[in-house]
Amino acid sequence: MKKLQLSFIFTLLLTFVWAQEQEQDSVTYLQEVILYDPVDRPVSIGITDVQRLGPEVLEARNPIDLPSAMNRVSGVYLLSGAQNTNRITIRGVGARTPFGTDKVRLYFNNIPVTNGTGFSTIELFDLENLADITVIKGPKGSAYGANLGGAILLRSGAPANRVYNTTTLGSYQLFKNNVGFAISEEQYDLQLTYGHLETGGYRENNDFERDALLLNSSFKLSEQTTLGLLVNHIDYFAQIPSSLNETDFRENPRKAAFTWRQARGYEDNNYTLAGLNLSQEITPGLRNNTSIFYSYLDHYEPRPFNILDEFTHGYGFRSIFEGAVPAGEQAAPFSVGAELYKDEYHWSTYDNLYEENNGQGSLQGTQLSENREFRRQFNAFGSLEWPFTNRFKARAGLALNKTYYDFRDDFRQGAENRSAERNFDLLFLPSLDLEYRLTPSRHLYANISRGYSNPSLEETLTPDGVINPDISQETGMNYELGSRWYFSDPGLKVDLSVYRMDIRNLLVAQRVGQDQFIGRNAGETRHQGVELDAQLLLKPWRGIRWMPYLSYTFSDHQFVDFVDGDNDYSGNPLTGVPKHRYTAGWRLAGDAGWWWSLGLEHVGAIPLTDANTLDSEAFDLVNTKLGYSRDLGPRWSLALSAGIDNLFDTAYARSVLINAVGFGGSAPRYYYPGNNLNFYSSLRLEYRL
Repeated sequence: MKKLQLSFIFTLLLTFVWAQEQEQDSVTYLQEVILYDPVDRPVSIGITDVQRLGPEVLEARNPIDLPSAMNRVSGVYLLSGAQNTNRITIRGVGARTPFGTDKVRLYFNNIPVTNGTGFSTIELFDLENLADITVIKGPKGSAYGANLGGAILLRSGAPANRVYNTTTLGSYQLFKNNVGFAISEEQYDLQLTYGHLETGGYRENNDFERDALLLNSSFKLSEQTTLGLLVNHIDYFAQIPSSLNETDFRENPRKAAFTWRQARGYEDNNYTLAGLNLSQEITPGLRNNTSIFYSYLDHYEPRPFNILDEFTHGYGFRSIFEGAVPAGEQAAPFSVGAELYKDEYHWSTYDNLYEENNGQGSLQGTQLSENREFRRQFNAFGSLEWPFTNRFKARAGLALNKTYYDFRDDFRQGAENRSAERNFDLLFLPSLDLEYRLTPSRHLYANISRGYSNPSLEETLTPDGVINPDISQETGMNYELGSRWYFSDPGLKVDLSVYRMDIRNLLVAQRVGQDQFIGRNAGETRHQGVELDAQLLLKPWRGIRWMPYLSYTFSDHQFVDFVDGDNDYSGNPLTGVPKHRYTAGWRLAGDAGWWWSLGLEHVGAIPLTDANTLDSEAFDLVNTKLGYSRDLGPRWSLALSAGIDNLFDTAYARSVLINAVGFGGSAPRYYYPGNNLNFYSSLRLEYRL
């Protein structure tokens, strides 16, 4: 495998070198692949390192394999324990979160879907409903929250004026079907899709079933005004196999953790997001985009240690003005806006009597707690991009954040009641971008920006379950230098960036029980690294396009000051982050309608403990997919595809749990096994209206 890996990378490098002497098509053929073209980028996004996963990248993946798509971007690593257990880290930020994604802000069609404590659930969105995914790395995106990890912007979309159905079958009893239609007329656009997914999963207690409905529409009220309506509803049931200790991971990775199998642990979710959007051209050169939204999440999760029953109401608005002011012979774009997100979180816990249920799994018993939390985040932001010359411009941005938590204990009375409030200080989060264009398609950039992360619900509480008045938000400074090169002969794009981010008041979630984490500000970390993204367009033969790519991430993250009790971990590598990671591959396509994608993903060893006494093993994955499409007449078209994931049947951990603790004499469970060799195929039929 190692020889294959080296040969694969060497072939790609030779290809990039050889391409310098070839004459090929314009670089514009690559704009849908991954690197974001700065010419059409909204001013609210910025002028530094931003990347987009376009339709061809998403199409080349298994339609239920979000990690392989997201991990195509350097600096971004999505760890997936199951379909319903995903954790996204960007430049090492969020790597210490035990479960799920925080410190990264998530938007769907410009509507914030991150909850009041900064927690995001990307599995609530169907990959087949996404037109593209834009990634802003680090806190430089002032208009998107200035989170230390950055922001991820999801956008739905489908080819207009057609009815379509896609059916996918595969290993582990995989069945997925998406049906929908999209209409685009002069006065309105309408997209409606329904998707059903079910799979038995690779492991025991791993069944997953999801139904998804998406309505995305816009209506032109006048030449200057458009009203949009978005409804996204997801209903899914997911069994939870949980993590394994090292012995079980190596000897029987398909098994579920013993107690989770005995309890038949699962989660049952209903999620609805609804939003109205008004886009208006106020004057020539000045536009406003305002959204109001509501979300509801109902979550029920029997675990071996208790049963969690919760629901969350969220609502708010987001408004942004974009325009330009004169700057000599040029225009200076600006943006200014605000975003308010409020939610009301209700949760209760109950005894789980699965041991008394005659092998039938979880059984709800006596109530243990009943709580509410009211959470509010307000963000205001603005930016101005000033062209000093035709080659040099600067962009200054400022974001403000105000966060408030109000915790209510509805279970205990009198002196035992734990109700409390936490009103965090107002944060000022400036950002400065500089860009110098050597040529219209080759430029250098720099960024200095300040970001923050909020503590999660668990991190705000003491071991006694009382809000900790001393917990602080993480803050950090980001410094970045980069270059972006576009060569039209050949069609080559290269992004190279070097960054350093110093984070203070590091939030550490310490596990003190099976279902209890406490948080504290434990010190300081330094995140620094190098990121490279390169892709190429070649035409080796008439009617053939070959598009190889290479993304590489070098992460040198470490604890600068971290003392935990009697242990001093200062100087140790940051837990949960591989030092080296890269993806490489190609897409080969012909004018006759066929295409072939091949991808290699390498993930280096990951420190699993703060003391660096244990690392996960490095691994390499190879995935491949073939596709073919053709017209069956003036209106009908057909698309076929088939793929193989984990082509060489590698045993690996797709996700890990850092600083795992064993309870009751059991070994700590660090590993979530990845799927073995597996297959899938899809059939898509379209009728053009």
